[in-house]
Amino acid sequence: MKTQNKTHAVMSQRHEKKDSLDYFPTPPWATRALFHSVILPMGIVHYNNRVLEPACGGGHMVKVLQEYFDKIESCDIADYGQDRIQDFLTLDYSQVIGAYDFIITNPPFNLAEEFVRKALPMTRKLVAVFARTQFMEGIGRYERLFKPNPPTIIAQFTERVPIVKGRLSATASTATSYAWFVWRTDQDNDQTQLVWIPPSRRIFEKNADYAQSLEAPHSRPTGHATQTDLFGKIEGDN
Repeated sequence: MKTQNKTHAVMSQRHEKKDSLDYFPTPPWATRALFHSVILPMGIVHYNNRVLEPACGGGHMVKVLQEYFDKIESCDIADYGQDRIQDFLTLDYSQVIGAYDFIITNPPFNLAEEFVRKALPMTRKLVAVFARTQFMEGIGRYERLFKPNPPTIIAQFTERVPIVKGRLSATASTATSYAWFVWRTDQDNDQTQLVWIPPSRRIFEKNADYAQSLEAPHSRPTGHATQTDLFGKIEGDN
């Protein structure tokens, strides 16, 4: 009988079809760890900051952002029950330059670079992207993104962050390594600081995070999300 190859090199790979939505929701404790280990010490968070989560999926990260901010907008290219369906990458730059204080998200891995390059000019304070540590690799990505726009901080998790396709799980395990990639857009930066996020799950995980499904967290009385732009105009309206 052929046994499964469980070596780290194999198990740390996560392959998705090219047309996959690559929806792997972020455990809420991992977003809280970003704030307490990286963002809050910067002293730039104000409750009334304007914040965007442009790959919101079922709204798991949005729920955490609501713990720190009052003005949060969210969207996703697919219908997960949210109020706004929007392909973030098709937005017109001329309409959104400097529109937000923070953009914080876990985008599809195969589009993470495009999400960052789109988000940087849109954001007045900070862009933070949750991605596999492998995101640091690649000559092309270095030339297109990291060389001209080095992250201010790469915050590496010291413990594994279990990610499950399409849902949250309190019992999953993983061999994949994750980090937060953070750009301060309110200051010039030519060097990247590597920091470690200390063990955080026991501190920031809450039973309520898994108490109910959040795959449709927004009110949707019509039963269907509307296709809108990020400024609330319904497609087809004049």
